[in-house]
Amino acid sequence: MSDQSAASEDPRLTTREAAARLGVKPETVYAYVSRGQLSSRRAPGGRGSTFDAAEIDALARRGARREPPSGGAELVFRTGVTLIDTETDRYYYRGVDATALARRHSYEEVAEWLWTGELRAGTRFTAPPEALEAGRRAVGALPAHSTPMDRLRASAVAASAADPLRFDLSPEAVLGAARSLVPTLVGSLPASGAPDREGDGLARRLWSRLTARAPDAASLRVLETALVLLIDHDLAASTLAARIAASARAHPYAVVSAGLGALEGPLHGAASGLAHRMLAEALERGGAAPVVADHLRAGRRVPGLGHRLYRGEDPRAQALFALLADVPAAAPALAAARDVVTTAARRTGLHTNVDLALAVLSVSAGMPAEAGETLFAVARTAGWIAHALEEYAERPLRMRPSGQYTGPRPPQPLP
Repeated sequence: MSDQSAASEDPRLTTREAAARLGVKPETVYAYVSRGQLSSRRAPGGRGSTFDAAEIDALARRGARREPPSGGAELVFRTGVTLIDTETDRYYYRGVDATALARRHSYEEVAEWLWTGELRAGTRFTAPPEALEAGRRAVGALPAHSTPMDRLRASAVAASAADPLRFDLSPEAVLGAARSLVPTLVGSLPASGAPDREGDGLARRLWSRLTARAPDAASLRVLETALVLLIDHDLAASTLAARIAASARAHPYAVVSAGLGALEGPLHGAASGLAHRMLAEALERGGAAPVVADHLRAGRRVPGLGHRLYRGEDPRAQALFALLADVPAAAPALAAARDVVTTAARRTGLHTNVDLALAVLSVSAGMPAEAGETLFAVARTAGWIAHALEEYAERPLRMRPSGQYTGPRPPQPLP
């Protein structure tokens, strides 16, 4: 192959050409490099840098045609887990449409594929007896008013203590811990419905922890799909917390604990509970108008509407609403959700997000308001592990921002 043909297959751009293609200043191109969004190569003769044209085009498609915040305020990490396409309002796991995966595969199958690159039909995760026993004892010792997130965190710590090999961060060991931790988290929660049976998938086992009602096939399919759709969503706050823990070489149980801690914030995992309560109130009051009015009057956002990354409807909500339409018991809650959207649209113009879809499921299935948060946490565990596997392969402790000191200038007298 001639040098000319090789160059045509791997075109390189100068800094000025890359900046023009991105629509930014040349110095901004170097800012993207320092933030890990671009790679560069020294130009022949050592004068300047060159950039891969395909990589520049991919960055442009991800919405990089704008100046990034100055002063290093934005953390950017290279990740091959999830791509969110803000132009089409779609998102992808390792380049595959996440909603298409959710329609065809179980949570365990997709999680295994995200971790290893292999999709094995019929994959089932099993909790080791000692880890499950430790998790149940820890959860059982909590006060009666403990929340599901309290129980999940206690279960993760107990499972960690039951694993003497937890500090082994080799990929094989991390995968083994992940395959056992996810079912341990679910199995440690108190069961409301029928006991687990041999061969039950994770979705069926989780259902019995969320409601005493027996699931029909359509409802169980909604839960399974929600688990897959919620596995990951780029660098949300809980995922960033998990990656920071992994950067410090915390073991996978501690990584998940870090994610759970961030997820419990009312602006993250708990958002679905707000949507549940709003939807239940709309059903009780016979319409969404007075409920939406109360939120607007109090200066509160209407739960379940709007997403910072999507201009239109959240694709996760679209997929779940389509399945919920096939669940007869969900019809009243689904109608109430549509009433909320129609009523609020007159004032806010916001579209539905996944929290409203989770609220339809939890309200119609007789689940508590915290059910969506529990579902979210269990699902996202697989995503945190996927990000941890990436971070373990990076330079340790690479996330060390500098604080901007604003206190009194020294020297100060002793207090």
